[in-house]
Amino acid sequence: MKNEDPNGMERPSLCGLGRVLASAGAAEPPQSAPADASLSNVLFPDLATAFQPIVDVTQGCRVFAHEALLRTRAGGAAGAVLCRVPGNDRYAFDHACRVRAIETAVRLGLPARLSLNVLPGGVCAPLHGVHGALGAALTAGFPLDRIIFEITEHEQALDHAGLLPTLAVCRAAGAFVALDDFGAGYAGLNALVEIRPDIIKLDTNLIREIDADRARQAVVGAAVQACRAMDIFPIAEGIETAEEARTLRAMGIELMQGFLFARPALERLPPVRTDAVAGADRE
Repeated sequence: MKNEDPNGMERPSLCGLGRVLASAGAAEPPQSAPADASLSNVLFPDLATAFQPIVDVTQGCRVFAHEALLRTRAGGAAGAVLCRVPGNDRYAFDHACRVRAIETAVRLGLPARLSLNVLPGGVCAPLHGVHGALGAALTAGFPLDRIIFEITEHEQALDHAGLLPTLAVCRAAGAFVALDDFGAGYAGLNALVEIRPDIIKLDTNLIREIDADRARQAVVGAAVQACRAMDIFPIAEGIETAEEARTLRAMGIELMQGFLFARPALERLPPVRTDAVAGADRE
């Protein structure tokens, strides 16, 4: 029997996670790595989790999910810090940041889904991959069917097919799989076909000034058509103007993210501009 999601998505009812994993072919229940949970604090104590909402513009900008983002406590982007993480600790650090995001979401009483970024090379890691994040969510008491794993292809995943068994475990547990930055870097058509995500996030460079750019409109329009054919939900990210949002809504996109609606907020859930796109509930 299936539970219907408030936004129309469906996922299997949750039973004991061990049974879910066994039916999906996983050898053991997911575990988190306790020693790594504080790794991000140890290496970089000035880092914090920020949250930015993804909204459904057809429902008065109701929050569909919050993406967890890594920031410095001063509010700056964490890129300069991340490049200093030792290569051997990269996936452990990435996992520690997800654990921190889950624990912060529970502390804040996050009411919607939680979207967590994960590098493709770390997806299948026994302790530092998505299994570890599922285990951390269980420990923290965060519902697994409210987790979205965003595969951020900033590095090349040579074997998308190799990810499929692990992603099947995620879906069996109720979590969603998203392909981030679609249309940029390695996140292209091959990944769309091979991973078959539940969600794609259209890259910011495709969205910028789309209201005045016919080439961008053509590319995004084709992506939306492909999503409809494959039962994939598209999210447009990086939206800064009402004109961009109205154009995207006219193309059939309902889920949006960007400064137009709310900026990321450190260790709290930011208020959403519910009047950001007047008339967006109609195509």
